[in-house]
Amino acid sequence: MGDQTVTQYAFIFARGGSKGLPRKNCKNLLGTPLIVYSIETALNVVNIDKVFVSTDDPEIAAIALAADAEVIERPKHLATDESPEWLSWQHAINWVTSKYGEFEQFISLPATSPLRSVQDVESAMEKLNRSSADICISTTPANRSPYFNMIKETATGNVELVNTNSTSVFRRQDAPQVYDITTVVYVAKPNYILKNNSLFDGQVTHITVPKERAIDIDDIYDFKLAEVILSSKGQLC
Repeated sequence: MGDQTVTQYAFIFARGGSKGLPRKNCKNLLGTPLIVYSIETALNVVNIDKVFVSTDDPEIAAIALAADAEVIERPKHLATDESPEWLSWQHAINWVTSKYGEFEQFISLPATSPLRSVQDVESAMEKLNRSSADICISTTPANRSPYFNMIKETATGNVELVNTNSTSVFRRQDAPQVYDITTVVYVAKPNYILKNNSLFDGQVTHITVPKERAIDIDDIYDFKLAEVILSSKGQLC
């Protein structure tokens, strides 16, 4: 029998401003506003109790309400290009706690990852519950490795490996597995976010997701790629 006392809330943070792809959070992706993909995924996770959208933008707020999410009005100073999203996480946790009381699990589902699955979210929630970590992030296997084929320019204009201690690695198979952080899902204990200043201040665990579900929409090329993947698959599992 499951623990029915654990309260788990999903949060989607969506600013009105965007330099790479203007108005991307409410831009239609195959006829559906981008942010709605994240809202619908959250609503389909059985153990998520409520879904909140933190935004400074009236149009995004209206879309979120129509999609059955609750809106948190984000202060303008937390919605600039320079403001760390971590501060918006803290603001949202305090807002929700003041209205609904304390909760046990914070799940962030960025609007820019519309290809995630319900299973991805559930896997991250379960991973954090099983571990002693403070936060679970999502990753995907990296194409390049600082142990093998990533270089940096030196002061003399020459180049060298990013990791100069790895010169004995001659084959990719011999290099340690490295990962790219994705924006698919973040799951954390609310107190960890409130008491710290960044993602890696405490113990961090991760889940891996395949590249086709890890698209992070930053510009029109990412958007077009997401359209192609969604069109070709029709439905992600």
